[in-house]
Amino acid sequence: MSQQETHGFQTEVKQLLHLMIHSLYSNKEIFLRELVSNAADAADKLRYLALTDNTLFEDDTELRVRISTDKEKGTVTIEDNGIGMTRDGVIEHLGTIAKSGTADFFKNLSGEESKDSQLIGQFGVGFYSAFIVADKVTVRTRAAGADVNQGVVWESQGEGDFTVDTITKNSRGTEITLHLREEEKEFADDTRLRSIITKYSDHISVPVEMYEEGTPAVEATEEGGEAIPATEGQWKPMNKATALWTRSKSDISDEEYQEFYKHISHDYGDAATWSHNRVEGKQEYTSLLYIPSKAPWDMFNRDAKNGLKLFVQRVFIMDDAEQFMPTYLRFVKGLIDSNDLPLNVSREILQDNSITKALRSGVTKRVLGMLEKMAKNDAEKYQAFWAEFGQVLKEGPAEDFANRERISGLLRFASTHTNAAATDVSLDDYIGRMKEGQDKIYYIVADSHEAAANSPHLELLRKKDIEVLLMSERIDEWLINHLTEFKGKKLHSVTRGDLELGELEDADEKEAQEKLAGEAQALVERMKAALGAKVADVKVTSRLTDTPACVVAGEGEMSSQMIKLMQSAGQPVPETKPTFEINPHHPLVERLNNEQDEQLFANWADLLLQQAQLSEKGSLADPSAFIKLTNEMLVASLK
Repeated sequence: MSQQETHGFQTEVKQLLHLMIHSLYSNKEIFLRELVSNAADAADKLRYLALTDNTLFEDDTELRVRISTDKEKGTVTIEDNGIGMTRDGVIEHLGTIAKSGTADFFKNLSGEESKDSQLIGQFGVGFYSAFIVADKVTVRTRAAGADVNQGVVWESQGEGDFTVDTITKNSRGTEITLHLREEEKEFADDTRLRSIITKYSDHISVPVEMYEEGTPAVEATEEGGEAIPATEGQWKPMNKATALWTRSKSDISDEEYQEFYKHISHDYGDAATWSHNRVEGKQEYTSLLYIPSKAPWDMFNRDAKNGLKLFVQRVFIMDDAEQFMPTYLRFVKGLIDSNDLPLNVSREILQDNSITKALRSGVTKRVLGMLEKMAKNDAEKYQAFWAEFGQVLKEGPAEDFANRERISGLLRFASTHTNAAATDVSLDDYIGRMKEGQDKIYYIVADSHEAAANSPHLELLRKKDIEVLLMSERIDEWLINHLTEFKGKKLHSVTRGDLELGELEDADEKEAQEKLAGEAQALVERMKAALGAKVADVKVTSRLTDTPACVVAGEGEMSSQMIKLMQSAGQPVPETKPTFEINPHHPLVERLNNEQDEQLFANWADLLLQQAQLSEKGSLADPSAFIKLTNEMLVASLK
């Protein structure tokens, strides 16, 4: 009895299909790679589940993928005998994109073919690539272990809806038939498909088979030669069908490594670099790790599934095994194949397993080594990596104490000694350029590169040609709270009230500063009285040369950037008052010192304070009051 139903596609799927149908990809043959990859994954999943339930094999233990064509009908069929799907599974997986953040994904689509194809590749929706070449797709499937009468047929023309019905299907697994568009009939040619399989799927660890016709019969000759009997055709594998990571590195070409990367990552671009390594000894395992060239669209979603594919003795166990890779390296793709873990290992067992911890340590060091090698041997390539993944790597010093020094050496920052377009500098670069007598690494954190580069806090250091690291990403303030020193050099914020230049400031300068502070003491006390509870203290500063005043955070107090970071995260922030530093040499401060009207003095002092707070924080609690006060003082100055 028919149980046909019609369902509408999820909105995001409709958008995706629209892009597919309008030939988003210039390289249309990719559809076969994606569908074969999905079929191989289905075989891997069945092999894993059968470890605990051998009946799922249903007397058919030879896992494989088969591809066939029908030139007359203009169809291509990709069939596997893997895990298969239930009716509910079909509706869920082929009608919706079951991933968080789909709306954000589509906001990123630009309409530019090359960029959008990369996004869709990273999004991992390979099934829908069938509609690049087909105007109708039919899926017949049955879950392993289900009754033969619980098969399901799914069909769609890639428009607004799809139909689902119950069928009888004797064999488990999934069969996808593509009804090719007229202009795409070239893909119904066996020779064409064989070349695509060889190109993209040679690394697949299950056989990818196509049918080859047998030798036709030859009649006996008049001379008495014997007739040659016809032979039957047979299914023959088109790929090596050997797990790529088990082969010798010397036997694997760069092209094979890149295709395997695309298979496991669903990325349409090449990897930047990779490391294939076999470890023997106390633990025995093989790892194949890739650094992508481009960041995935959801990289900053720390809750998204990330991690390595886990194999045990070449048997697929799970995707996204996050236990083997720290969160700050979540962009790394690849796999780990262990000889020491049990075949029935679960996520829960992995969590507290000593072998897991040893493997995690090993692959983490391997990735850091890859990045160090890239940074040393190809600065331009590393700068491109940093532009994509630098903000995530900055999470490392706080998360991985054991590797903090190595991670810190991989960090890059803008600097007062480079321009905005130049290559960012490392902490080693900075130390190598430190002036004689300098014992600190100076830095500033601001809302933007421009705000950092033009901060008044840099005036004295720029005059002395002392390099300052310019930090302007949201994570920088959080990073710097965990990265307090590097190779024995303490990191010091130039916005702190305790700016000490040590041997960089000579005795004459110190003496002049002390004399200036004494001469301006009356002005300082007057400003303290005028500003009252608005400030924690008022001081004379030597850090300013062109600016009348600035605000700084006292020792142990939160910086303005940390306060913003906590507020944006909805965290409570303790009330703080700034220390107000004035430059007695500035004409405005000199004019203020001579002001006899106490109300005008208080207004000018308040105006300078709010200007300094605006420069430091980028905003004011009450901008309207600031504008009103500014206008009043302008009017008064014109009288």
